[in-house]
Amino acid sequence: MFHVVQHQPVRLLTQTNLSSTWLKLMLSRPTALVWIWKSWLSSHSLVGNKNIILMGPPGAGKTTVGRIVAQKLDRPAIDIDDDVLEAAWNMSVSEKLQDVGSEQFLEEEGKALLKFSASGSVISLTGSNPMHAASMQHVKRSGIVVYLDVPAAVIMSRLQSMKVDRIVGQAPGVSLKDILQFRKQFYQRWHDIRVLCAGDVSAEVVAEKVLDAVKRHQNSQLETFVSTRSSRSERSTDRDSHKYFSDVITEGLAPDGGLFVPQRGLPKFTAGEWQSLIEATYIERAQAVLERCIHPADIPASKLAEIIGTAYGENFTCSKIAPVRHLAGNQFLLELFHGPTASFKDFALQLVPHVFAYCIPRSCNYLVLVATSGDTGSAVLDGFNRLQDTDKQRIAVMNFFPEDGVSPIQKWQMIGCQKENAWSVGVRSDFDFCQTAIKQLFTNPDYTGFLAVEYGTALAAANSINWARLLPQIPTGNFGNILAALYAKRMGVPIRRCVCASNENNVLTDFIRTGVYDLRARKLIPTFSPAVDILKSSNLERYLYMIAHEDGQLVAHLYNQLEIKGPFQLGTEEDCLAAIHSVYSTTGYILDTHTAVAKVVADRLQDRSCPIIISSTAHYSKFAPAILRALRIAEINQSPVSQLHLLSSYGPLPPVHWGLLETLKKRGHEDHQVCAADMSVLMSHIETLIQSHFM
Repeated sequence: MFHVVQHQPVRLLTQTNLSSTWLKLMLSRPTALVWIWKSWLSSHSLVGNKNIILMGPPGAGKTTVGRIVAQKLDRPAIDIDDDVLEAAWNMSVSEKLQDVGSEQFLEEEGKALLKFSASGSVISLTGSNPMHAASMQHVKRSGIVVYLDVPAAVIMSRLQSMKVDRIVGQAPGVSLKDILQFRKQFYQRWHDIRVLCAGDVSAEVVAEKVLDAVKRHQNSQLETFVSTRSSRSERSTDRDSHKYFSDVITEGLAPDGGLFVPQRGLPKFTAGEWQSLIEATYIERAQAVLERCIHPADIPASKLAEIIGTAYGENFTCSKIAPVRHLAGNQFLLELFHGPTASFKDFALQLVPHVFAYCIPRSCNYLVLVATSGDTGSAVLDGFNRLQDTDKQRIAVMNFFPEDGVSPIQKWQMIGCQKENAWSVGVRSDFDFCQTAIKQLFTNPDYTGFLAVEYGTALAAANSINWARLLPQIPTGNFGNILAALYAKRMGVPIRRCVCASNENNVLTDFIRTGVYDLRARKLIPTFSPAVDILKSSNLERYLYMIAHEDGQLVAHLYNQLEIKGPFQLGTEEDCLAAIHSVYSTTGYILDTHTAVAKVVADRLQDRSCPIIISSTAHYSKFAPAILRALRIAEINQSPVSQLHLLSSYGPLPPVHWGLLETLKKRGHEDHQVCAADMSVLMSHIETLIQSHFM
């Protein structure tokens, strides 16, 4: 059995091993001994006796990087190829592969690795080690697995320059690119940490990135969340106010009424790192980004990979998940409506329920509350309905929406998505009332305490007040969407500027232009684009916190100044319909009513100096009456199903959303509850659902 134990730092400090030169140095420079001792302590405290295990495809630079890391930490460097396999086989690895073939090679390699043991070392695996499950389980128990994620094109170039002509899995008709793609699933399965390696980055730089990533992995206390309304003094002295990701996703709203944000800001990606993700699939890219935003102490990388694969696997009708389509000139559409409920909300709400179910404690039931202006409701209901039955038994959902403030198809869809643990309740008011009511419930300790004591149930939020709702939208609108794009820009995505397009309810446009956020003379105006029929945007608070340089006291002061709302009106509805008609006439493509608002603004910009990406946030099928009107189709049947069939007969691009159509056909006529805009009535509905589902 191959065994290595790290003793070098201790040996360095024993009297018998101190040369006269070292002794003179230490006597002349007393700090030298302290530095050596601190260096050993730093190395030891970083991972203790655990190994740092480097994993990645052949040509990823594992051996070179491993030696550099080992040197920096003063630990042994072990290369599995050179130090274990060739020593055990008495022949080179390439000779062994040629001798026994790929399948037998994996078995022989796995057996050798099972006999290997080490501690306190930096180990460089072979490119094929992760394909043998038993041996990887054995190795993983001894340390932290670091995945050197190098783009396939870079790997192929390196292997060609190294004149590598044979690797495990190579066979007639199987390309090197196919082999590298096949192996990714194993690297995704076993890694604890991912290090993105751009093609032009030196081994020394990669080694530093490995050390930084290991430090992050070992110290979850650095990644806490604070309220947008907390003062700097509170953040530095009140450690109890700091929350971790798993706390934030279950609590939703901060106790002081503010929204949670990362205390140390967002992770930064270099231009090279973003470049390395270009060839990745959407799922691969999502995992690489989310791993840097969610600490592995909250969700390990392997579990996060499982969640992301479930969320974006077979639930989306387009394999690219979020394809970009050229529209005209320098304008492109980012299509965000290929999810099961036909809007961009699916990007967050196919993921969040699984994250939520993983993070919440098993000892408590949870009722997820959501307010919607249209698309969120059906996305929340669909997402939580896809949980495993054991999770649905302890998680229920209640969706509040303005009874007369959503499109008919949106209402049918929300009603049709109801399950035994998920209800939709229409409220005789607007979206702002629904959202404000939920915030008041969360910040009412008497009521939340009553639910906990009486029913053993805690409240949770699925609106964009929940930080986990924003992460999958970096970038993917309502204001939460554009905020996610701003966050993406801060993380290094090369976005020149973000443009906030609005309809008549343009309080955000006015605020960004004038710096004045005044709701006293405004009331909500129903339009053809109901998802942006909002006056009080939750995520405006996070934006203020960002531009106020994280001054939570200022944010708290500003929000305390908000007063009641009143009337305001502008005329852009006809511009929206005209844009839909114009684009369809020239391209055959149908924009939805929200994307049309953005298209009007994009046309007004007249900026030809760079590509303009318009976020297409919903499928036009959800707004069939407005679309039919825009296309000047005279006869409009009142049945939503008939409206979609009528649109389909025109052969539009993209086609009618068949998932939505099937939902409307099967379950569009189910009943739902309607209540008055009264807090006591909403509380009664909540208690009724809790009693029927959990008791």
